[in-house]
Amino acid sequence: MSSLAGKRVLVTGAGGFIGSHLVEALVSEGAQVRALVHYNSRGEWGHLEQVAPVVREAIEVVVGDIQDGFSVARAVQGRELVFHLAALIGIPYSYVAPRSYIDTNVLGTLNVLEAARAAGVERMVQTSTSEVYGTARYTPIDEQHPIQGQSPYSASKIGAEKLAESYARSFGAPVTILRPFNTYGPRQSLRAVIPTVMAQALAGGEIRIGSATPIRDFTFVEDTARAFMAAASAPGGEGATFNAGSGRSITVGDLAQLILEIVGCEGPLVCEQTRVRPRASEVGELLCDAARLRAATGWEPEVGLRMGLERTLEWMRETRASARTAVYTV
Repeated sequence: MSSLAGKRVLVTGAGGFIGSHLVEALVSEGAQVRALVHYNSRGEWGHLEQVAPVVREAIEVVVGDIQDGFSVARAVQGRELVFHLAALIGIPYSYVAPRSYIDTNVLGTLNVLEAARAAGVERMVQTSTSEVYGTARYTPIDEQHPIQGQSPYSASKIGAEKLAESYARSFGAPVTILRPFNTYGPRQSLRAVIPTVMAQALAGGEIRIGSATPIRDFTFVEDTARAFMAAASAPGGEGATFNAGSGRSITVGDLAQLILEIVGCEGPLVCEQTRVRPRASEVGELLCDAARLRAATGWEPEVGLRMGLERTLEWMRETRASARTAVYTV
């Protein structure tokens, strides 16, 4: 039986890409899930609208905003575990609206930390990102690698991490930090490289990408969801930081070529300057060392890149009719 079976759990950002998959995985493990989704006047639950009815029936959905401490406190009340995923995540948009990233990712995290502390939760998992490392100084990257803010987004996630770390040191808050490397899979938005290349390939014609040279470590979303659950139950994980990634890397250009091969599209690939990050802001290489999480929990990624891309393509074929392939999504 899973150590999470029967646990009263809150997932913030539950309507998001990774959050919705985590909700599914938690329900499958027998957890009692409360899902916090961002309020909107349309009454929509984000990607939770796409999960199976049996999952939606099993969860308690609450609406709110992590920038509002009152709604966060109500959501955390009575929970034993908190998975904090709610955040602004698009790197290009962080160049346009940096203040919003501080308000959401840093101050929002402060609200969650305070609410979790007041409620006496057993464990809070704080979502970070491999982007906090900046361009690799050595590979594979372990948790001791220096951190560097190379975009307003990464700076906001570093700030949120440091807040979580300070609460662990100052108040004994049982916080665990998880740094997922590049996650992909069904439900990911067109702001990310894999779905945008797939959508363009399915539409035919030119395939527009940014820089082809960055090196990334991609993890299928279901494996990332399992990493979150592993971090929540890791023995002695309070105050610890864990990487989660595949330990295999590929250039963006080679990734795009692999996607074209799987789709059955000839391209061509075109570098579009509007998609290229500022030179000093681009992260050149990310390759994960997840030995710490593996040693603590036995977690291993199970879905290889080609299989994960094929599964993502199945989803894209069903949804591409609404994809705005001619528009660059930041």
